[in-house]
Amino acid sequence: MLRTASLGAGVMAACMLPTAALAQLPPAEPEVETEGQTSPSAGAEAPLADGALPTPGTGDAGEIVVTGTRLSVTGFTAPTPTTVIGEEQIAANAQPNIFTTIAQLPSLQGSSGTQVNTFSTSSGQQGLSSFSLRGVGAIRTLTLLDGQRVVGANVTGVPDISLFPQLLVRRVDVVNGGASASYGSDAVGGVVNFITDTRFRGIKGNIQGGITNYGDDAQGLVQLAVGDSFLDDRLHIVASAEYGKEQGVGGGEFGIELANGRDWFVQTTLINRGVLNDGAPQYLVRDFAQSTTFTKYGLITAGPLQGTAFDEAGNPFQFQYGSNGVPARNAAGTVIGCYPGFCLGGDLSGNVDAGRSLKSRIGRLNTYARIGYEIAPENELYLTLNVGQVKTSNQPVNGQNRPGLTLQCANPYVPASVQAACAAAGITSFQYGTSNAALGNTRVHTDRRLYRLVVGATGQFQAAGTAWNYDAYYERGANYTDIDVNNILLSPRFNQAIDAISENGAIVCRNPAARAAGCQPLNIIGGNPSEAALRYIMPENGPFQRTRQTQDVVSVSLSGSPIDLWAGPLAIAVGAEYRHEFYTVRADPYGAGFAATPPNADYPADPVLLAGGNNWYAGNYKNGSGAYSVKEGFFEANLPLISSKAAGNANINGAVRLTDYSTSGKVWAWKIGGTWDLPIDGLKLRAVTSRDVRAPNLSELFAAPVTTTLPNFFDPFRNTNVLVIQNTIGNTELTPEIARNTTAGITLANPSWLPGLSLSFDYYTLKIKDVISSIAPADIVQLCFQNVLPETCDVFNLNNSAGPNFINVQAFNLASIDTEGFDIEASYRWQRPLGLPGSFVLRGLATHVIKYVTDTGLPGTIPTDTAGNNLGATPHWKWLAIQSYENDRFSLLVQERWFSSGTIGNQYVVCQTNCPASTAARPTIDDNRIRGAFYVDLGGTYNLTDQITAYVKVDNLFDRSPARSTIFNNPALYDQLGRVYRAGVRFKF
Repeated sequence: MLRTASLGAGVMAACMLPTAALAQLPPAEPEVETEGQTSPSAGAEAPLADGALPTPGTGDAGEIVVTGTRLSVTGFTAPTPTTVIGEEQIAANAQPNIFTTIAQLPSLQGSSGTQVNTFSTSSGQQGLSSFSLRGVGAIRTLTLLDGQRVVGANVTGVPDISLFPQLLVRRVDVVNGGASASYGSDAVGGVVNFITDTRFRGIKGNIQGGITNYGDDAQGLVQLAVGDSFLDDRLHIVASAEYGKEQGVGGGEFGIELANGRDWFVQTTLINRGVLNDGAPQYLVRDFAQSTTFTKYGLITAGPLQGTAFDEAGNPFQFQYGSNGVPARNAAGTVIGCYPGFCLGGDLSGNVDAGRSLKSRIGRLNTYARIGYEIAPENELYLTLNVGQVKTSNQPVNGQNRPGLTLQCANPYVPASVQAACAAAGITSFQYGTSNAALGNTRVHTDRRLYRLVVGATGQFQAAGTAWNYDAYYERGANYTDIDVNNILLSPRFNQAIDAISENGAIVCRNPAARAAGCQPLNIIGGNPSEAALRYIMPENGPFQRTRQTQDVVSVSLSGSPIDLWAGPLAIAVGAEYRHEFYTVRADPYGAGFAATPPNADYPADPVLLAGGNNWYAGNYKNGSGAYSVKEGFFEANLPLISSKAAGNANINGAVRLTDYSTSGKVWAWKIGGTWDLPIDGLKLRAVTSRDVRAPNLSELFAAPVTTTLPNFFDPFRNTNVLVIQNTIGNTELTPEIARNTTAGITLANPSWLPGLSLSFDYYTLKIKDVISSIAPADIVQLCFQNVLPETCDVFNLNNSAGPNFINVQAFNLASIDTEGFDIEASYRWQRPLGLPGSFVLRGLATHVIKYVTDTGLPGTIPTDTAGNNLGATPHWKWLAIQSYENDRFSLLVQERWFSSGTIGNQYVVCQTNCPASTAARPTIDDNRIRGAFYVDLGGTYNLTDQITAYVKVDNLFDRSPARSTIFNNPALYDQLGRVYRAGVRFKF
């Protein structure tokens, strides 16, 4: 039986399933070490579990993988806290994707997944499952497969966990601290390492189905793994295949009705009054906000006819403004009694936000195979092949709303009564806004394909009387990502099509050049556009992006214990690595521009379109390419200091790594730490500090502009909402981020006075400077508007007569992050509770974020603390608690997930009356609270035979809805789906 001396493993090694695996029992044999933590050999009270690691000498040479260090030595305890999740615990959580189980850990904050990025058309991250430790982002969390890198599934460099071989995962190690000295760039927040079972024998499988209590997100999962050894156990072959499909949860109707009866969305909006110093708050949080700039089938928004709306048939009627609003019928479009851009209540049928997918549809097919051949005892040559595909689909929003339009009164689609009213008022045109409900809804489809090959050698040899372990491999990874967008309009064609005139008794487009190029007039008054017009403005071939990324890695490392010292052997590790990262992306001509991608039969030239691209309503992908290479060398050592009954056992662990980036030169990373097993029953101290680095990724360095459409962006210069295209572009002058990571803690594991008890407390600080970051679009505009940083005025145009409104966003090494907190873990295993067979386990994990301060580095700004900001990823408190019982026949599990209430933003000053002057650094607001959430999950298993187990799982038992939020919802924290039922059968022969 193996156990961990650190509670970081003791709690989580079995945290998802009531199992005897990794039970905290007094050691019956001398201790061995793994995962950077102590583990005793099998004792009489608990058999070796499937998810536990074999002890040395059991014939599984090379199987003990230590995450967080490159040392391989018996008796070593790494100082960095590591949480271990075994395969039984993964199975007990009964998720269709292993990603969800790991992401529930409190130290993981801000991870993405199928409920995140569903609101996006252009980001390319829809359906991407990636981890974020300490809330510093997935780009600062290194994810490994068997200790080796995996090619990114996005130009940000983060892999997609959905593409990993999940059934053969023996355990997942989560290193809560910097590990750049051991693994290189990106390991700033920590490391998540998936360890596969390379010696699996037999056949095992899993069949699972699931559905929500709303009757959607139907799920199916089929997994199968096989393995065996041949040629006197010298040839080892394992393989797995799995197919999973989750239907997802689509968008709701126009208005505020979500999919299939969910009723938690109330169009909560953060309204900017635009007044800074009248004694009332600048920002107001209000439910049932109604835009005054568009409706479902069209609204005249300014001038003498303001307030005239149209139904689906195109008939005019007086729009019902909320807040008892009365249109001022002035040029500014003011609605008396309402706020800028919004009223409260009234006719909400044109609101578009409810159309966002709550969860992307996803289908994944993974195959994996490993062949290993022992050329000599404990020396193996191996080949690993991983091929996978993930397809996702999401709907970003309802309609394609267009506020701020101008229609001519003489437009033949304008009803005669409205034309007469124009004449009576002496006007020839009017301002107009529409949700464009008649155009249908846009859908985004992604297709990611992974091809990964690893060829390597691992083993031992004797030299100068010392046993040396070596590990060498070459990895080639390629990821292909296709993104296709359907049913989306070309903005220049739309603008030409809505400008219709009568000519020779026919309705045609006004512009002769547009007519010659095939323009078809479009009726946007009501909901009856012609098929010809729809085909013209929304051609069959929509935006696309085709990305190819490759990764080549050559790695060699050597470790051993060449010298015996007074307190034990000196362990060292040395190694070198070369890595090359490359990407290329191409896009359609209408988005990328004709110079980048020439017109062709599918995308013919059109004089109406902008030659430079950005013609689509959203999804304006660009062409680009880039590459960089990395050369690295590292050295690590463990020095035993004390080994005695009187003083205990203590060691110092240190590592250093020199990295040479082709783009930015050399940089050093290092760590120094130690552990001390006190001569007090079960107590241990541990501490480590490190200098960690993160180099700019391909996207930050070379990315062609990534465009994001902001359909309801507030323009403070004109006090109105406009549609804006955000262009995010690369910067080849970026340099690596530098972090200082410090962790110190104490653990109590298996004291003789209460066997089975484990406790730990770890305090951490993480400071990152030269953070690669961009200024948010709203901040760019506000910094210009308030004359804080006039240079920002040159990077946007919110009233662009020559093309679409835009904001250019570029990354710089400007910012810094300073976060601090602590982790608490506890577990207790009660064998034969009340005399019953089996075991009862209580365990819990908690993370408290004391502060998370981000400094933009911009003049005139002050650092912002987002700890406790529940629109982000770092609530003040987050915990996971599990109670479980298991015997030979069945098991029961209760799991609670909770995070604390928080704020919209800690920068706000809360007031209702007598408010101070509102500033960019300290704006005023009337309500700054967002409640937390508490979820209860239930699970159980029943062994039908020794080889077949049936199981059930219910997540979010009480169907808790998300908190009201000014950003629709924050799926990084809140569950959007409701109660979910799952059931299945596992087998193993």
